[in-house]
Amino acid sequence: MRSTNKRGPIVVQTQPQRRGPGLLNTMATTAVIAGTATATSKAVSGAMSGAQQQAAAQQQAMAQQQAAAQQAQIEAAAQRAVAEQQAMLAQQQAAMAAQAAAPASPAGLSEEAMAQLQKLAELHKAGILTDEEFQAQKAKVLGM
Repeated sequence: MRSTNKRGPIVVQTQPQRRGPGLLNTMATTAVIAGTATATSKAVSGAMSGAQQQAAAQQQAMAQQQAAAQQAQIEAAAQRAVAEQQAMLAQQQAAMAAQAAAPASPAGLSEEAMAQLQKLAELHKAGILTDEEFQAQKAKVLGM
């Protein structure tokens, strides 16, 4: 489609003109850059000196030793706590056994005082002691 005009021929383009590199060229450039970066990073990591590798290994070993020491301290503390709890439990059980073995006397009376009160109660019940005599003897035994 050409037409003439006073200014000259008009050219109609059916395809737009490209600006910059094409898609294929861009992809190729990206691949080259990525490959170079990969090769460089591998070379740098592989070039770590033996001294640096040894230092890293020593640091890791020290960290492991510290962790093991801390774990041992924690376990020792836990064992001490368990031993203390067991000792306290044994003391409580011994105290409870001692309380159970001792006969409970009302109001802290001795066995002799309890026996005297029982005899007085029997005598009062049998009618040998009057109420006044029983109360007087009971007050004497109880220390009133």
